[in-house]
Amino acid sequence: MKRSPLELSNTNIQKRHRKARMFRLLCAGVTWLGAALLAILLIQITLDGIKWLDIQFLTSFPSRFPYKAGVKSALVGTLWLITMIAIVSIPIGVATALYLEELSRKGKIAKIVEVNIANLAGVPSIVYGIIGLAIFVRGLGFERSLVSGALTMSLLILPVIIIASREAIKTVPMSIRHAAYALGATKLQTAWAHVLPASFPGILTGVILALSRAIGETAPLIMIGALTYVAFLPEGPMDSFTALPIQIFNWVSRPQQEFHELAAGGIIVLLAVLLTMNATAIYIRQKTEKKLQ
Repeated sequence: MKRSPLELSNTNIQKRHRKARMFRLLCAGVTWLGAALLAILLIQITLDGIKWLDIQFLTSFPSRFPYKAGVKSALVGTLWLITMIAIVSIPIGVATALYLEELSRKGKIAKIVEVNIANLAGVPSIVYGIIGLAIFVRGLGFERSLVSGALTMSLLILPVIIIASREAIKTVPMSIRHAAYALGATKLQTAWAHVLPASFPGILTGVILALSRAIGETAPLIMIGALTYVAFLPEGPMDSFTALPIQIFNWVSRPQQEFHELAAGGIIVLLAVLLTMNATAIYIRQKTEKKLQ
């Protein structure tokens, strides 16, 4: 018996609904699987490293003896590094995004620049390490200093900041720009005084993601020659340094179980620094959003 068009339409709708439910369940399953794996890793790291976390661990330099080893130099080096990375990368990244989105002419050259920036965001981090070694360490003679590390990591995260900032700027309603133009503001004045403040919460989100990537990268720092054993604190930008990812990598590469547990403790410290930094940025973002409202 031939079915009517209405019955066929209802059958097709039911099939589409079943497919939609199956896809939703698949996405939920993959999401919860990832969350479960992350939870297992965090639980294992906490169980291994929590017993090493004390004042002595935070205030001691690395040592060949596990019970005397600490993360003092690596923690201070990380704080130095992330501060310098933020100082270099945030102004350049946001200014570049603002120029490309608001001030530049839309043509072939702008399109080529946009494509290259998008491609640079997917380049492996070790490539940036090679560039940093060739330009900053050897070419400019900065040696194995904090400046070399900060500039190399800034190159790594600049594409991320630029892309995220451009997307945030695009979300600003055109009515804000038109209102500024109607009052006689120039393009530069509109971009600086109206578009940039309105897009700041979104820009800050991109900055958080970029700095979070920078704080956990190891390959570029190894490539430029960051030290694995440092028994002193850097006092200036031109001093040698180490960082928490480098120290964790050094401990993990040793055969003794105690050093593996020390590495777990270092990971907990690194996560604490990362979460503190992110929480501060989120607080600033929320405050800015309330002012804009």
